[in-house]
Amino acid sequence: MDKPRIDKLFHRQTKAYEDKRFLESKDARALRILAEYLEPLSRFKRHGVQDTIVFMGSARILSREAAEAALCAAEQAGSDVAAARTALELSSYYEAARELANRLTSWSKKLDHNERRFVVCTGGGPGIMEAANRGASEAKGLNIGLTISIPEEFDNPYVSRELHIHFHYFFMRKFWFVYLAKAVVLFPGGFGTLDEFFEMLTLVQTRKMKKRMPIVLFGARYWDEVVNFGALAKYGTISPGDVGLFHRTDSIDEAYELITQELTENALGNPGAEL
Repeated sequence: MDKPRIDKLFHRQTKAYEDKRFLESKDARALRILAEYLEPLSRFKRHGVQDTIVFMGSARILSREAAEAALCAAEQAGSDVAAARTALELSSYYEAARELANRLTSWSKKLDHNERRFVVCTGGGPGIMEAANRGASEAKGLNIGLTISIPEEFDNPYVSRELHIHFHYFFMRKFWFVYLAKAVVLFPGGFGTLDEFFEMLTLVQTRKMKKRMPIVLFGARYWDEVVNFGALAKYGTISPGDVGLFHRTDSIDEAYELITQELTENALGNPGAEL
């Protein structure tokens, strides 16, 4: 075989890790899953993120400004007024998440200028997620958005761009929610929020997650109406003590004090991931 023919043959070869068709195939699924573990791990190390405070809640809750504008438009159009009034009422949770994330970020920035501790982390979407990223950003703090590929498009301009991490696999995204978390705050939400909440409770209840991690349910009336925790204990499907695995409140001050006290006592001297 002459030399030009050999050069042409070798030029056509593609390494396995450069073969896009293979990497997107069923056979390479394990590699894609591993990538969604290793790439975020590398990024967190690069930016000095050791632990997080996770905010969860509905993507549908509007800011007070947006809700007021929507109500005004509904009243002028004479339609969907009741829904717009409900949205305005729920906007108080957006503003509470924004303020709480801002205060926690300001608190964490005072701990150690050489380390990034207790970084606000969300699912990177709109609603409560946007509110928490916004509050952290307004406190001039680095913050995390763990987005997921779903049909609905959205934008959250407050996520720190270097820590906007996009996932395909829900279970890998949930892993990163839990792995670095040292505290979790759950605001009113739907299926996704409930799924994440009950998975975390299961990990704590079964002691698969041994770290002390405060779980705060913000919006006591909402949570008491949506999930009848008392009935679960009454019917014996959970132990009475399991209701103590989380704390319900409507107070930003109470949530702030509870989280900062727990983090100071149990997590401040123990940076890094712990399950």
